Amino acid sequence: MSATPEFSRLVGIGDCEGRTLEYEATEAERVALAERFAIPALRSLSGTLTLTKKGANIAATGAFEAQVVQDCAVSGEPFEHRIAEDMDLTFVPPRHFASVEEPVEVGSDELDEIEYEGQQIDLGEAIAQSLALAIDPYAEGPEAEKVRSEEGLTEPGPTGPMAEALEALRKK
Repeated sequence: MSATPEFSRLVGIGDCEGRTLEYEATEAERVALAERFAIPALRSLSGTLTLTKKGANIAATGAFEAQVVQDCAVSGEPFEHRIAEDMDLTFVPPRHFASVEEPVEVGSDELDEIEYEGQQIDLGEAIAQSLALAIDPYAEGPEAEKVRSEEGLTEPGPTGPMAEALEALRKK
């Protein structure tokens, strides 16, 4: 990566084994990340990761938590909500493939791998990327149903004897 990420927390790979590290984004970092993720605001972002070396690979397990402001997919109004997710990542040295012409298959155990070069890994950027994946681009705020109703965007529910029977069961 050529530019330093907005929320960078570098750790030397020789200094990883058995460490648990906690990070919290500063206000300036949160503003920059909100801009990067195209959301109105990021009120808080913190994460805790425990590192374990496995040869040249470094496992990072833990969790992150964020208070995010984003626009409702229905009403367009900003709303605030909490995102909290577990993290289970592996930092791996770069792979050099013989040919880019051949397709490369990625197994499910490789989905949460992040390549690193040099002698450091960036745990802050790993937390930021995990947050980016957790932000729902179609999130609905508290006024979504009201706006749907006012704009006539609600679809009529199923009708008929089967729908009535199902509704009766739900009420029990």
